[in-house]
Amino acid sequence: MSEAALPYDQVVFSGGGIRCFWHGGWVTTVTEHHPLRPDRIIGVSGGALSAAAWIAGTERRLLDVMCDAFADEDANVSWHDLNKEDGLTPHQRVYCEVVETVIDAEAQERISGGPAFQVFLARPPDNLLTDLLSWLGGSAYELEKSFASRSQSQWSPRFGLKGEHVDARAAARDGRLAELVTIAATIPPVFRIQDWDGAPAIDGGMVDQSPMPEPDEGPTLVLLTRTYDDLPIAEARDFVEPSEPVVDHKIDFTEPAKLHQAWRLGENDAAAWLEQRRGPTGEET
Repeated sequence: MSEAALPYDQVVFSGGGIRCFWHGGWVTTVTEHHPLRPDRIIGVSGGALSAAAWIAGTERRLLDVMCDAFADEDANVSWHDLNKEDGLTPHQRVYCEVVETVIDAEAQERISGGPAFQVFLARPPDNLLTDLLSWLGGSAYELEKSFASRSQSQWSPRFGLKGEHVDARAAARDGRLAELVTIAATIPPVFRIQDWDGAPAIDGGMVDQSPMPEPDEGPTLVLLTRTYDDLPIAEARDFVEPSEPVVDHKIDFTEPAKLHQAWRLGENDAAAWLEQRRGPTGEET
């Protein structure tokens, strides 16, 4: 590994379902050559799991465990799951089992002693219309993507969705990080809405796919899982996007090969990013 650490005080892991395995390939490849020691890390949606696995040093274990789980699923909708409390599909059950396996007591201990780590949630209104407004907010977010390619939603907040930063390191100290990471990926109605600290919480990516940590200070590396035409303009903020669409159907839980596909693309994009940093003279820029 090179002695030159990458100059980032903050790292952001965006969401994107199984596309987030691009994160694993990218980060493991880059850090083979350069240390990456941010003071603050934030993850949103599936990026919360990517971030937790990276901090704990279990990225490849996550890949293996998720692949094994997908190998046991032959459909994204099953009659077997319709009457369970885990949503309308196998997704919440499978995701929860994987997260609890990978973010075990040992991983939580590592994370609790690591850098500042936050998970970005979305809070829907807490009333009789929570389920409906969560679904409408999520639908607005998905529809908005068809008309505007931006990482920060302008439509979902109209249905009462608000972003919130949660101290994931504190959750790890309390033994609740697996619960938090699972809730961070809640997409209604595919996932059943759950409470975090007494109020409903869902996928924060419906509000912002590139949230900054709190406090927001210093050079920031933002790892996206898709390309956007409209990204927030800010100094000292580097956005890294996949060179091509990572996978189709970001919540297809039946094909382990798609996880490997996302990982390999992350590796290739990381190699290209490192080469670009070296420049034509071969020296770091």
